[in-house]
Amino acid sequence: MKKTTGTPAQEEFAAVCGQAWDVLIPARAGYLANVSPHYDEVFHDVAQRTEHAESLGKTDIAALVVWKRLSAQTPWVTELMSLSDTQVRAVTKRAVTAVRDTALTRSEAARTGRGIIAELPGFRTGDALASAVLTAAAPQRMAVYDRRVQHALDALGLPLTPTPGRYGRYLQLLDDLLHHGTAHTGGWTARDLDTALYWTGRLTPAPSR
Repeated sequence: MKKTTGTPAQEEFAAVCGQAWDVLIPARAGYLANVSPHYDEVFHDVAQRTEHAESLGKTDIAALVVWKRLSAQTPWVTELMSLSDTQVRAVTKRAVTAVRDTALTRSEAARTGRGIIAELPGFRTGDALASAVLTAAAPQRMAVYDRRVQHALDALGLPLTPTPGRYGRYLQLLDDLLHHGTAHTGGWTARDLDTALYWTGRLTPAPSR
């Protein structure tokens, strides 16, 4: 019986993924070897609090701004700080529920959570901080996005456009990479993959993390 193969486009994408893993595996090792094991303590603290509270407050978001090395001298920070913590938690609680919903695929959950968090100041455009919040809400499921990740994806020939819905497409792309990487690495999470991409794109000018 003749072996069934995918379409030419599918085969081409599989080949690109295979080449990407040749870069990502040593990149992940480089990340672990060169980044302080203490750097992510702030992120882990926020994730642990979120696990119990099932929402993120203004203090949690402020901690993630520092962790992502983002500027707090922007108008949206004033807008966000002007809201009550109760208001902020009401929104983030819905986003947390969405990204943890296993009835949704990873990309569907990401898209839904991203849409909810966009109701808050500072989360309407760009995915860096939003992805950090959503990943803190579901660290075994979501992944962080930033300019270095985008730079790595571009360099690896894995297209991710900035059109609306990018975060959901990003998680789908990570799922596709994980699917094609099972022969190379068992047990990687989307978060492991985002750190490998981050390290791959470390030459990006003025990184946001």
